[in-house]
Amino acid sequence: MSPPSSARLDPAAIRRTLRQSGLRARHSLSQNFLVDVDVLEAILAEAQPRPGQNVLEIGPGLGFLTDGLIAAGATVTAVEIDPGLAAVLRDRFSAALARPPGQAPGGPRSPGSLRLIEGDALDQPLTRLLPEPYDVVANLPYHITSPILHRLLGEPPRPGRLVLMVQREVAERIAAKPGGLSYLSVFVQYHATVRIALRVPPGAFEPAPAVDSAVIVIEPFAEDDRLDPPTEDALWRLVQAAFRERRKMIHNVLTRQLPLPADRIAAALADAGIDPDRRPQTLAVGEWIRLLEAIGPIGSDERGRRAPREMNPPASTR
Repeated sequence: MSPPSSARLDPAAIRRTLRQSGLRARHSLSQNFLVDVDVLEAILAEAQPRPGQNVLEIGPGLGFLTDGLIAAGATVTAVEIDPGLAAVLRDRFSAALARPPGQAPGGPRSPGSLRLIEGDALDQPLTRLLPEPYDVVANLPYHITSPILHRLLGEPPRPGRLVLMVQREVAERIAAKPGGLSYLSVFVQYHATVRIALRVPPGAFEPAPAVDSAVIVIEPFAEDDRLDPPTEDALWRLVQAAFRERRKMIHNVLTRQLPLPADRIAAALADAGIDPDRRPQTLAVGEWIRLLEAIGPIGSDERGRRAPREMNPPASTR
């Protein structure tokens, strides 16, 4: 199952490696393998791996990014869902996977080592797989981008930095300015700063996806910059309610979507300094927080427990 030692980052080599391993790219798992060495180096430059740095990698694939992280001395924990690719990784990184006698699987590890977890990343306690502080560096399967971001940012211990390859449309949505915001934008920007570091064309992958990609850098704020958990839950109930009708006027949307009288919503909007005719997509994170403070307790609302459809986008390509 071992890929050739001379495995290179180009389409022919990727196809040959997969064929020799008895594998093929699986569309159902959003498997599109990076073949552009300049993009790989750009990701590693953004990640700045260093000896002893704890790094979580989701979807390592054939291990080219993994190799760069390990070569820099990072201590990598990689989660791979595909058993065939996991077997390739175990062969390719057998030396990095080796543990000193008596060392526990989850215990302290040396720089330049790898812990490989075979399974679905959505089934893993991602924020607790490796010691703090840790970073995340990944070429994410696109169809799980939103749920993965919710897992990594929604509760501590959060990573210090995330360097992620995602679908370009999703990257632009995450980094959007007021006027083009979505629930996902508000969620991520509440937790972190966001920057699009690099746009990546389909030709950088084998097989080439049907969409453009982008590398985003997400740097979470300090833990004490957040609301307390009950208030944060109320914030997401408010934002989710509003984004069910993102292009409608905020006063009308909240009147329909929240179990509150229209006059209370109108008064809260006035107190928060928000024009009732504005659309939800125009409100910045700070305005949502001010509006929540002005509204006060929202009460129980079964609808508020359901995320908008865009939180779980349809499967795309990796």
